[in-house]
This record gives sequence, structure tokens and C-alpha cells, in this order.
Amino acid sequence: MEFTKMHGAGNDYVYVDARAMPERDWNSLSRAISDRHFGVGGDGLILVMDSDVADLKMRMFNSDGSEGAMCGNGIRCFAKYAIERGIVPNSSREVTVDTLAGVRTIVPHYAGAAVDSARVSMGPPRLAPSEIPVDIDPAIAGQEGPIINYAIHPGDFRLALTFVSMGNPHAVTFIDQPIEEFPLHNIGPLVERHPIFPDRVNFEIVNIRDDGNLDARVWERGSGETMACGTGACAIGVASRLLGHTGDRVAVNLPGGTLNIEWNGAGEVYLEGPAAEVFSGVWTE
Repeated sequence: MEFTKMHGAGNDYVYVDARAMPERDWNSLSRAISDRHFGVGGDGLILVMDSDVADLKMRMFNSDGSEGAMCGNGIRCFAKYAIERGIVPNSSREVTVDTLAGVRTIVPHYAGAAVDSARVSMGPPRLAPSEIPVDIDPAIAGQEGPIINYAIHPGDFRLALTFVSMGNPHAVTFIDQPIEEFPLHNIGPLVERHPIFPDRVNFEIVNIRDDGNLDARVWERGSGETMACGTGACAIGVASRLLGHTGDRVAVNLPGGTLNIEWNGAGEVYLEGPAAEVFSGVWTE
């Protein structure tokens, strides 16, 4: 099985053109191929498949084998993969991709003949508790949203969370403690599997650098801490605007690089960032 490893701001995935492949146990394959000691290594597996409603369909599996609805970094690399291999025309001004979160549109940016970055229309944020989903105090659970600064107490910490779904659930907290000092590997799993999140949750910790820059780390459900997270950066941008920390545009600085987010308070969230190929090979089983 031929594969290609790619990354967006360090958020790395193994890509496979599965259009002509029979259905198989993709969950187990993702666990095996993502293993950084015994496999290729990555945050998960992304499949290129045919679609009846878009140019292509993307299926994305986390490194623990669970299937995700959407991946902002992964979908930029998905477009690069499809364009540079001629699956879609390299003259494409945009690529439409069918995901479990809906059809997304990617506008590639070229450096010569290669795609080096892309802008993604990520859809509108979902802010109602039932859409995230999150099970919270019945007195406020019926609200349409947003739910901001909702307190939980994982371990010895008190966290004020703002809930956003970008096709997958996110809980964002702004903290004064430098994010480098926060014990994310201890607290992340507690938040991910907190009982208020029936489908688990992605967890973001954020420092405010200034009104145009945020510094963040992300604990992704099913993958642990990652170098970057596209939907997480979108959720951070939405939460920051809701809380009045930033305006319509913000740069989210993550360990793997910077992702630029745009949201005017209504409608679509836009994500822009790099897309890079690392290497290709053949997976033997």
C-alpha cells in the first residue's frame, strides 16, 4: 500500500489514495501506521475517496483508531496531495471536499507548481450545547449558545471553558499561567474524558499575547497533544472573539507554527496555514 506522510504546522498525517481499495479495518490500520516507534508515525490516517457531492471525500482517523469528522490541518494537505498527484486539476482555483462535518472548500496557494499553503472555508461554528455536544447545568443547557467561561475542576485546577464545535467538539480556556508551564499531559486526558462531554472533547489552553496574536497548545481527543490543530485554532479564534480578546482576525501560534483565523462573528470561519509533504513509501503488512 503506497502512502505519503504530510503535515500542516507539524500536525502530521499519513495519506492513502483509497479510491480503488476495498473497505477494510481502517481503525486498526490507523493505530498501526500512526505508531511513532513501529509504524510510519503520525497523528492519524487520512484517506482520499470518491464523492458524489464534492471533488473528493476525506475520511480521517486519529492515532487511537477513532474516526474524526474534520481536520483543518489535514484537509489543507489533502488538497495539496490531490492537486499535485493530478487527482484534481492542478489549475484548480478551489477544491471541494466531502467530510463528516459537511462539504468544505479549499483555496490553494501555489509556490511555482507546488501548493505550499491553503485557505479553508471551515463552516460556521456551532455554539449550542446540544450541537457540541456538552451536558451541562440544565438551567442553561437549553440555551442556543454561546456558553462561555463554564467552570469545571479537573484535578486541582479550576478551568473556565468556552465551548465551540467546528464539526468536532472543543473546549477552550484562556489562562494567565504560561502555556509552556501548564501540565497539559496530566490535565488534558481529564478534560477530554470529563463526564460532561459524551463524545469526549478537544481541549485548548491559550495565552493572550496581544489583540492580534494568541499562543496555544492543544490536547486532541484520540491523539493527545499535537503540534497544531486546525479546528482547534478555529475554535480558539471564535472563543477569543466571543470573549472580546481579539477582533475578526487573529494569528494562533502553536508549537508547530502559526495558523491564521478569520471570523466576523457570524457565518463561516476561515483557516489559513501551510501544507507540506514529508516523504512517501510503501506500507507492507
